[in-house]
Amino acid sequence: MARDQLQVLSLVDQAKTQLYHFTAVVIAGMGFFTDSYDLFCISLVTKLLGRLYYQVEGSSKPGSLPPNVASAVNGVAFCGTLAGQLFFGWLGDKMGRKRVYGITLMLMVGCSIASGLSFGHSPEAVVATLCFFRFWLGFGIGGDYPLSATIMAEYSNKKTRGSFIAAVFAMQGFGILAGGAVAILVSFVFRNFFHPPPFAVSAIGSVPPQADYVWRIILMFGAVPAGLTYYWRMKMPETPRYTALVAKDETKACQDMAKVLQIEIQEAKDEQIVITQERNTFGLWSKEFRSRHGLHLLGTTTTWFLLDIAYYSQNLFQKDIFSAVGWIPNAKYMSAIDEVYMIARAQTLIALCGTVPGYWATVLLIDRIGRFAIQLIGFFCMTGFMLALAIPYQHWKSQANPIGFVVMYGLTFFFANFGPNSTTFIVPAEIFPARLRSTCHGISAASGKAGAIVGAFGFLYASQNQDKSKADPGYPAGIGMRNSLLALAVICGFGFFFTLLVPDAKGKSLEEMSKEIDEEGEE
Repeated sequence: MARDQLQVLSLVDQAKTQLYHFTAVVIAGMGFFTDSYDLFCISLVTKLLGRLYYQVEGSSKPGSLPPNVASAVNGVAFCGTLAGQLFFGWLGDKMGRKRVYGITLMLMVGCSIASGLSFGHSPEAVVATLCFFRFWLGFGIGGDYPLSATIMAEYSNKKTRGSFIAAVFAMQGFGILAGGAVAILVSFVFRNFFHPPPFAVSAIGSVPPQADYVWRIILMFGAVPAGLTYYWRMKMPETPRYTALVAKDETKACQDMAKVLQIEIQEAKDEQIVITQERNTFGLWSKEFRSRHGLHLLGTTTTWFLLDIAYYSQNLFQKDIFSAVGWIPNAKYMSAIDEVYMIARAQTLIALCGTVPGYWATVLLIDRIGRFAIQLIGFFCMTGFMLALAIPYQHWKSQANPIGFVVMYGLTFFFANFGPNSTTFIVPAEIFPARLRSTCHGISAASGKAGAIVGAFGFLYASQNQDKSKADPGYPAGIGMRNSLLALAVICGFGFFFTLLVPDAKGKSLEEMSKEIDEEGEE
């Protein structure tokens, strides 16, 4: 009877894949394209910022950001993202997904441009302004997580829902690629047309004045994809599940979906069952929610927290790992712009060979083998490859050609994305009630960003140990990086076991997973 009463939801679940589904993937996915571009492009320019603003006068050693400044620049956007995920997740359940969807894009556009225009009469002022705008940039990015996941889940049919949500998230891989491509293009243009060739004697170790434009252009480019998506995002109707289950307007849900799916939907008024306010209205902090979904929320938050410690540590500090194993030359042998070029090229190669294929392997297989299996496989393989990098770290470091290390390092990214980095985003959008779905996804995602913050500061500590090993001959060389990789392997191992708390929504409707159908059929 509940299915008859909410016929529109049954039709959405059974609808054939059509153009509108792919349109929704692109519209929601472009937000994630922008998100990943904005979050990860900062790692491409942090060394340039150090050489521009913290170069010691008269010293031949390239300047670098002080540890506290480096952690602020890398981590402040995550703090904003965490706050945005909680706020917009809650707001998406209170006001509707669509009504707040455009706000996040406008924040991203404005703050991307403002980040590149960071001003000040001193290095500290420039960095402080940059951190201010990146916090609010992160706030807008944070809102995109629960809203995009929830919108795509509530539009999709149950047969291919996992693939569509995964495809939205997979746009993150293209955003990382775009960040590398833009950095390569900008640095190539500046190093070849605006100052001497890269390996000329006059260029080695230099910081040309034009380098100040490089990082600003890279950061501001993030406004372009977000701005292009705004119009189409505002044309999307509200999701049928929010309209029918939360707003309690089945007529409007039918009208919206009739236009979207291009079919005629008749309301089953003769057999309609009224949804009472007393039934199915327990709150997030209620005993009822804890008994039904408490372990599920614990599973989604802990696995995302543990995953992001590992994933964002690897992404933000790739440049340090590449330098440690000799894949990128020492900074003193490159100009500041050359260094941006080399870092961007290395990170783009890793993204192209490991990150992007992992995302799309999830898209292809998630509705065949399930979320649960993919997450277990991902955590298990990440643990294994981290140990294979960490235990013989001195062996890898001593190799003249680091290609073996780089291949194994790239495989950790493949199994992060064909694994928990995708599934932790997908599952919270499928297993909670409609009226709490966006909020619970926001809480889960915010837990992940708390992990990213822990990872950023953790690798800051590791880099300090790395510096100590260089300064103190008695301190074991590379011990900081080795211990960090070991710690990340242990963290991924814990993620494997916490996955056991998370149910698999493969082949089931959202109402089946959240038990909303059963509740509404009861008297």
